Amino acid sequence: MSTILITGASGQLGSELRELSSHYGGYTFVFTDVEDLDITDAQQTGSFIKAASPDWIVNCAAYTAVDKAEDDVAGATKINTTGVKNIADAITGSACRLIHISTDYVFDGSKNTPYREDDVTRPVTVYGKTKLAGEEAALRHPYTVILRTSWLYSSYGNNFVKAILKKAGSGEDPRVVFDQTGSPTYAADLAAAVMDIISGVIRNRLVFSPGIYNYSNEGVCSWFDFATEIIREAGSSCSVKPILTSERPPAAARPWYSVLDKKKIKETYDLSIPYWRDSMIKCISKLSKNHG
Repeated sequence: MSTILITGASGQLGSELRELSSHYGGYTFVFTDVEDLDITDAQQTGSFIKAASPDWIVNCAAYTAVDKAEDDVAGATKINTTGVKNIADAITGSACRLIHISTDYVFDGSKNTPYREDDVTRPVTVYGKTKLAGEEAALRHPYTVILRTSWLYSSYGNNFVKAILKKAGSGEDPRVVFDQTGSPTYAADLAAAVMDIISGVIRNRLVFSPGIYNYSNEGVCSWFDFATEIIREAGSSCSVKPILTSERPPAAARPWYSVLDKKKIKETYDLSIPYWRDSMIKCISKLSKNHG
């Protein structure tokens, strides 16, 4: 029986993995968050991992407050870089497989064609820089898969979909930028991809292939397009107002273009990736049922 340790289990992806775990009765899951395992504490991380003796670690723990990170370099570094290093150090010399979740923010967003895994990284924010350093720390362990994703949302936690629905529910017309393009990612789909990889390797259906991979839902849209579809699917009478990023500049620069090329992960791990709008509909339906 394989043991799978999940860090950051209270976040969007961690929560989706916890929900999905009920479909994998043959495995032992160990779900942790900071109150159970503080990955920024090297000694605690080493002791915890040694005691749990996991076959797999999925690191979902991250400092994701992109704007706040600009003024909290130490805090972002502690979780996004040092924490990852502590995990990698704790499994040095073992055959434990590490799946580490990263971000499109490792790129500067200046391309106009989908980013490949081997494109030059050039993060322009503290968040992106600390996540890239975390990737480098994780890759020191030879059995590591990095999953870069973008525009993550879920029925759990705080995210763009829930923010737009909240505005619509209050009768407010959301003002959303139309000059940033990317691909939304439903965390439930990413969780399913993680478990497809793990279970496929365990059952010898797939060969474990370390390295960096991109994962987001299929298709491309702007934040304005995304918000418009959310409002439409929710049946709201609100109207989304398009604005330029310059009209409401954030503290941390956002990538103008963050579409990810998924060819490598689809071919290597035999994944079929859903279209972003189909997944958005599933998420909104789930939120509606939960609210009801």
